Amino acid sequence: MKIILFSKRMAAAYVTVLFLAVGLLVFSGSSTVSVFNEAGQERLLPIYNVDRGEEKLCSLTFDAAWDDADTDQLIEILDRYQVKATFFMVGDWVSKYPESVKKFADHGHEIMNHSDTHPHIDQLSQDKVRREIVDCSDKIEALVGKRPTLFRGPYGEYNNTVIREAEATGHKTLQWDVDSLDWKELSANEMKERVLKRVKPGSVMLFHNGAKHTPEALPEIIEALQADGYKLVPATELLLPEPTVINSQGMQMKQESNG
Repeated sequence: MKIILFSKRMAAAYVTVLFLAVGLLVFSGSSTVSVFNEAGQERLLPIYNVDRGEEKLCSLTFDAAWDDADTDQLIEILDRYQVKATFFMVGDWVSKYPESVKKFADHGHEIMNHSDTHPHIDQLSQDKVRREIVDCSDKIEALVGKRPTLFRGPYGEYNNTVIREAEATGHKTLQWDVDSLDWKELSANEMKERVLKRVKPGSVMLFHNGAKHTPEALPEIIEALQADGYKLVPATELLLPEPTVINSQGMQMKQESNG
């Protein structure tokens, strides 16, 4: 009896270690993935970056929740370098600055979902989470004629409910692996050094509209990346086509065929 009991424990431990090591579980029709902590609790993961191999692609993303004073400046910089970015917009910001939203869309930039009111979304009920996501996408679609397919939680917060509701309403949850920390008002040079040190193929960079030194830092960051052979593409172009999986570090990868 002791030997049998020991074997069962060993088998359970092996299964736990296997899940922790591989960190992959594919849900049909989406790339949502769950990993399991040491207590065996399921934890869903968003996408932080993308496995592009040696292909030098990365994405420039902005969270829009503050004022719109630098809208024209950001558009001019991005146009100058022929870069299309992805803007995650709060629904309240969309309602307050509809002309800025249209300008970004008219210049070919992606308009995506950053919640409706910028709450601590991981503290809300399931119904309120869904309302935050749906209401924001409704506003964006009504204004620019295209419904967002990506969601990013305010403050980068998420939990299982948030990711499930995003998926259920047609949105992949996208984080970032390169944080400019522009909201901390780093100098343009500090920001440039920080970003360039961290970018790799498949990276998602995070900036904000309305940040003090971002318009000053962007040209040198873009120039350096382009000189190094990088192509900056909208986030939907960086993501891989389905079927995909996400590893335990949040990297989206192609799902290997069993056939």
